[in-house]
Amino acid sequence: MTDAYVVGVDMIKFGRFPEKTVPQIGAESALMALDDCGLSIQDMEALYCGNLFQAASMTGQRILQEIGQTGIPVVNVSNACATGATAFREAWASVKAELYDIVIAVGVEQMGKGLLGGPGGGKGIPKEGLFGSGTMPAVFAEAGMEHARKHGTTFEQFAKVSVKNHHHSTMNPKAMYQIETPLEVVMNAEMISYPNTKLMCSVNVDGSAAAVIASEKKARELGLMDRAVKVRASVLTSDRWQERDLVMPDVNTCTREAAAKAYEMAGLGPEDVDLVELHDCFATAEILHYENLGLCAAGEAGRMIDDGEVALGGRVPVNVSGGLLSKGHPLGATGIANIYEVSTHLRGEAGARQVEGARIGLTHVIGLGSACGIHILEAA
Repeated sequence: MTDAYVVGVDMIKFGRFPEKTVPQIGAESALMALDDCGLSIQDMEALYCGNLFQAASMTGQRILQEIGQTGIPVVNVSNACATGATAFREAWASVKAELYDIVIAVGVEQMGKGLLGGPGGGKGIPKEGLFGSGTMPAVFAEAGMEHARKHGTTFEQFAKVSVKNHHHSTMNPKAMYQIETPLEVVMNAEMISYPNTKLMCSVNVDGSAAAVIASEKKARELGLMDRAVKVRASVLTSDRWQERDLVMPDVNTCTREAAAKAYEMAGLGPEDVDLVELHDCFATAEILHYENLGLCAAGEAGRMIDDGEVALGGRVPVNVSGGLLSKGHPLGATGIANIYEVSTHLRGEAGARQVEGARIGLTHVIGLGSACGIHILEAA
């Protein structure tokens, strides 16, 4: 099998665009990614599109109606918050298997404001209770409190995640918010579900991101290896069955399994990773995933945030983009937006937020239900 490379990648500035349609938002990043490598839609052999809320509407084909209908195969993907990462992985797999030489993956979402809820209604008393414990803030609040019970993690340590990520976002012109949020502001913000305040919850935004993936032969033929980013590993997992209380979701296991498989595929370990874009849907989630991704030992995540190891300039910077807490979380686009961020650092093109000397980067998303997508990227 051939090696596969990201040769073009970009994302729009995340925000809210009620005047635009989902295909228009997706088409914008697709054209930007094509421009990034000097190609057009006529050069693409397939398109893989990730979109959640309009999953039944053939979003990929509608994007082609905006940028050029060339008759290529289109695959539409829906996989909760892992939707964009899954579309990227399907595109990568098609090149890796030598089915195509060059393809494009697009992730796009148009979000409303307000709460992302739990399961739909049904008859009888829901097993998750009557107090909204199936909503995402409550799920990740419970997971954070379990970490606090086991390891003594404090409200302040969780809040420091938001302080860090909002600070990082001030250096990212494509983030929805680019504002500092001091610790006392984060801790005193409206409480959503303890210990997550409003400023510790991800931002619902509209957005899209796209990546062009090519075989090594094609990348060399097109003269694109100078800025190419090698995909060292691509892994997608779902939850295994386990004997446990099924009332609250397990937000850890599929990430741990995906990380182990990704490191094995890449022939690397967590100590080799220079930067990480992980799924900080809530501040509590980021703390949990330091340990799930092997960035530190169990119980050490609180110390990592206290010591600045995960801040820009630290041992392994995490969410230098601003993360979902500040950059924003358009569900179908997030996975590819993470690829964009890491690729930009590996190319040495991240400007003020550049992680110096970055050679290896990891991206991570998790959609409860569950699906976890991890990619390990390397500067070519």
